[in-house]
Amino acid sequence: MKEEIDWKKELLESGKFNNQFSKNILETGAKNYMQEIYMGYMYSRWRKIRGLTK
Repeated sequence: MKEEIDWKKELLESGKFNNQFSKNILETGAKNYMQEIYMGYMYSRWRKIRGLTK
């Protein structure tokens, strides 16, 4: 069985995205299209940090 990883919680704990804007998006979710794009960017960075990219 695969373990579910909460990437948002992991990014918040790591301190890689420390500014208030990023914290707000990770905690409350994206409210518009541009925030969704930024959230996708943070997810992509998290995958690179974890070494999950090809």
